[in-house]
Amino acid sequence: MEQRNPADTSLGRPLDGWRLRLYTIIFEADTRAGRSFDIVLIIAILLSVLFVMLGSVATINAKYSAVFSWVEIGFTALFTLEYVARLACVKYPMRYALSFFGIVDLLAMLPSYLALFFPEVYVLVDVRVLRLLRIFRIFKLTAYLTEFTTLGLALRASARKILVFLSVVLMVVVIMGTVMYAVEGPAHGYTSIPASIYWAITTMTTVGFGDITPKTDLGRFIASTMMLMGWGVLAVPTGIVTAEMTAQRRHFMSTPTTRTCQECLSEGHAADANFCQHCGARLPAYQSEAAAKIS
Repeated sequence: MEQRNPADTSLGRPLDGWRLRLYTIIFEADTRAGRSFDIVLIIAILLSVLFVMLGSVATINAKYSAVFSWVEIGFTALFTLEYVARLACVKYPMRYALSFFGIVDLLAMLPSYLALFFPEVYVLVDVRVLRLLRIFRIFKLTAYLTEFTTLGLALRASARKILVFLSVVLMVVVIMGTVMYAVEGPAHGYTSIPASIYWAITTMTTVGFGDITPKTDLGRFIASTMMLMGWGVLAVPTGIVTAEMTAQRRHFMSTPTTRTCQECLSEGHAADANFCQHCGARLPAYQSEAAAKIS
């Protein structure tokens, strides 16, 4: 009996033939087909979200409910085919299905199927909530824009600094809220320390709902100081993220391609790279419209 090669299993067989061509079109955008695929999918995502928003308007939905239903069926079918195609062309389908973008792809179409099979089980499935969940389709745009990737990496790199900064802000609002509770007291709306901390947070973040306001001169002085401190609260994390985004931009300028690793699905590898910069796996031959013209 012929033994099957473990490398040929559906979860890990090497990409070649139609799977490699489909993979290049779906996951990379340096070819004409890949760029066209991304543009069409971005337009479909934006249109689907637009129709969901229009469908939430009662007067429009009452007049064009049948149109909205057929449009939703069409978008659901389109995103289902895209999801199946992604699973079919990646080397490890389960790894992609459990990734962030794989879950987003599933959320983009799953509510429509749940509403189809459980239209009257309102205890378990509220159709209105499912319609709102279709807004998750907008997150699919992050897979096609390098700027989203840059921002995500910058936020990840800034997470520790921002966490330290937020801890300092938390200590300040706790201290100032306690001070205002002692200065103003329940007579002026500062009924408890938690309520005073709520006031300190809204004041320092320059929101200032106005439901609690100081009445004494000392309290107003403290409030004025916290309002001025609020400018610094806005500036510090902005500067941290901006610095990290500048560093990420320099990195992407040196690796401007959409070349994707088949093992970990990471993007941004240099055109002349032979191995993935994240997992070390060997990269397939780079395919781009420019390279095809040269050859």
